[in-house]
Amino acid sequence: MQNNVKGFGFRGWMLMIYQFLANLSMVVFTNYPMNALSQIYSPKNPQLLSMLFTVSMVVGIVIQLILSANIGKVKSVKNLSIAIGVAAMVFSAGVMLIKPDLQGGNLVVPWAVCYFMSCLLIIIWCTFVIGVLIGQWFPRRKGTVMGLVTIAFPLGNALLNVFMKLTMGGGMPNPTAGFLPFFIVTCVGILIGIVFITDYPEQCGAYRDNDKSMTPEIANAMMMQEIEDKKHTVWTIGNTFKCPDFWLITLPAGMMLFGSVGMMTQTAGVIGSYGYGADSKEFGLIMLGVAVVAIIGSTLLGLLDTKIGTRKAMMAAFGFMIASGVIGAIQQFPCMVIAMLLLGVFMGASSNFTVSAAVQYWRREDFPSVFARVNPIANLCQAVAPVILVAILSSVGYHGDFILVGVMGVVSMIMVAMVKPDRIKAMDDKYRTAAGKSLDDALVGRK
Repeated sequence: MQNNVKGFGFRGWMLMIYQFLANLSMVVFTNYPMNALSQIYSPKNPQLLSMLFTVSMVVGIVIQLILSANIGKVKSVKNLSIAIGVAAMVFSAGVMLIKPDLQGGNLVVPWAVCYFMSCLLIIIWCTFVIGVLIGQWFPRRKGTVMGLVTIAFPLGNALLNVFMKLTMGGGMPNPTAGFLPFFIVTCVGILIGIVFITDYPEQCGAYRDNDKSMTPEIANAMMMQEIEDKKHTVWTIGNTFKCPDFWLITLPAGMMLFGSVGMMTQTAGVIGSYGYGADSKEFGLIMLGVAVVAIIGSTLLGLLDTKIGTRKAMMAAFGFMIASGVIGAIQQFPCMVIAMLLLGVFMGASSNFTVSAAVQYWRREDFPSVFARVNPIANLCQAVAPVILVAILSSVGYHGDFILVGVMGVVSMIMVAMVKPDRIKAMDDKYRTAAGKSLDDALVGRK
């Protein structure tokens, strides 16, 4: 990396804040109702919320796969992100304002529609379209950047206790009071995106990776060429799915999301197994500990990603995933706490790797198309996690969830160890030769 690459630049920081606040909204508006308020919104069948979340994710995956075929032709990904973010907050306002049916015990249909649409749009917004912007602004330093912005996930889970106190503090449940601060902060994030963010840093006088080693003229010429090349990527859906390394990266990334995001939707049930509710001091202290560890883990694994490469950083994360599963399988309170802390280490980094892998092993011009396939397939694992984990928790106990997480960690580590960057490069060379494109790119197929 060049010696004059310092910091992230003002505009780069604005993009990171935009992504950070979108990530926070994902935790609040998808996780909080399912994790802490299912007994308020759907007391007769709390699993309905997990089912709504899963279906919304599956629909979102289909939409992302459709978009993936044309993402390089989208005129402005930034504008697309703003449009989706605004729509997500409109439906999130419904989640916040529509009152639950406390007497009848039934799920209120208008609220359920708003929750479904909020989940669907927020997932596409924060994990997909803004992720494309991150890759276009920070192609080499994406690990470090994602390590910082995904701190929002553990921080959001730590704030669940605060949310519950705002919601339950007045006697009669008042979810509006709990959601409102987060809703306001997310709207501020959208305003930041509108004012400060562009599709490419060169469009606002900034630099890719904040690397000022090239002149603005050269940077702009490279940007224009990249925009044109993205319209005709050689990594079509068929070519992407034929690449074994795509699956060896994507499925483990999905299993990491399953183990981290999925388990975070069940924290009330896991910690509640020992009699500590989501509004208790003990619950708050445990989640604060998870957040602190996750912030450190996300940052360090992000730096590791930039330093030694995505594949090796993922293997380190899977080591913590395995340890969490082994220790969490022991049904003792101290073991549960330790397992939750270990879960936090890789939870903070779990959303890093879908962006990192697509940037690390494919060309800049192909990144949006490949990422648009990595992300939804990995998210499919995340989508089914709440339904599977709540069923195991209810029938076997929380230790069954941790055992499954540990097994997934072992399988994932083996799969990632089988990834061959040289094979990706060889396939890229083959496709580009057939398309009459140049092969000179030092970034493709990095270790």
